[in-house]
Amino acid sequence: MSSHYRLVAFDLDDTLAPSKSPIPERMASALVELLDCADVCIISGGNVEQFERQVLNHLKAGHQALEHLHLMPTCGTRYLRFQDGVWTTIYAHDLSEDERDNAIASLRERAEDLGFWEEETWGDVIEDRGSQITFSALGQQAPIEAKRAWDPDGSKKEALRDAVAADLPELEVRSGGSTSIDITATGVDKAFGITRLAEYTGVAFDDMLFVGDRLDPGGNDYPVVALGCKTVAVDDWEDTARFVEKLVKTFPA
Repeated sequence: MSSHYRLVAFDLDDTLAPSKSPIPERMASALVELLDCADVCIISGGNVEQFERQVLNHLKAGHQALEHLHLMPTCGTRYLRFQDGVWTTIYAHDLSEDERDNAIASLRERAEDLGFWEEETWGDVIEDRGSQITFSALGQQAPIEAKRAWDPDGSKKEALRDAVAADLPELEVRSGGSTSIDITATGVDKAFGITRLAEYTGVAFDDMLFVGDRLDPGGNDYPVVALGCKTVAVDDWEDTARFVEKLVKTFPA
């Protein structure tokens, strides 16, 4: 049976790669094969530099293949395409200076109030990504084992999210990765990004496939479920690699 999908979209952390880590060689090879069959989008809360570190620096793809790759950092508040040999920003929906300042102040204050502000961290705890403010409890470069141990049931992250959301009713405050919270303009989530993608590419939702590890209600991939494109839930990058390797065999030769 041949695949009809014109575009396959992926979450990044814990879908294409371990959290904040480079994409493994097997996954990178599978993506390059997929780029020969369909357009590919990667959408994540990470910034452009994180996409470079985790994906682009490890993807052995030529210019022609890269022209079929769509990058949507910061949950789709930015959209980049490879044009004329360089990555070009198609759009960017940045927060105002006041919005960014208020978000940063709330994250710091509420984390301290709840006892979640850690003194021993790996990298920045709060990062201003222009179109998104991101809180990472243990810092951006924290090892996976430490992040898993910090909040195994997600209760800390949800308590902080709720407290910050009450401070910032004019902004969108949502759970991100295992220890992170993302703040963007209201109404911005992965459904926002995928909707913009459909508008810019002309690819209908029923011709798209979305792959993610958090498609459960409350997960940061869940907003895509309501759009009408088919979704595939995975447990980790190895699960994704196996799926993609099977998927490429279903496209017409």
